[in-house]
Amino acid sequence: MRPILYIDDEPDDIFFMVRACKRAGLEEPIETVNQGSEAIAYLSGTGKYADRVRYPLPRLILLDLNIPGISGFEILKWIRSNPAVSRLPVLVLTSSNQENDVRRAHSLGANGYLVKPGKIDELVRMIKAMKDYWLACDKFSSNQA
Repeated sequence: MRPILYIDDEPDDIFFMVRACKRAGLEEPIETVNQGSEAIAYLSGTGKYADRVRYPLPRLILLDLNIPGISGFEILKWIRSNPAVSRLPVLVLTSSNQENDVRRAHSLGANGYLVKPGKIDELVRMIKAMKDYWLACDKFSSNQA
């Protein structure tokens, strides 16, 4: 089963995301990376991510924008410019509610823009909605190799 790749540098956000995914009944494994360079290595299959059996391409990418070093915007731009991964669905999942960030993410090719909720129950509801659409109904994400 292909994983969901969650790119976020905040350990607390990663902890709560993994917990919310379990509570939402998500069956897909969650792979997490906390740096932009690590995300690019994972997606390009280089370094420790060269083993595609252990680290298959994700079915869905959840991307925080505020990552030190290579930002979420730069990661999104890199994804959309690399044919091997350019068609993977990318949902921005960030704390920023700034209209400029929303517009920029859309122009760079994000498939959706979600603002991280402040409560675990709200995050669980968001994950259930994501699961129902992106993992159950959307044919693009289910047919990507």
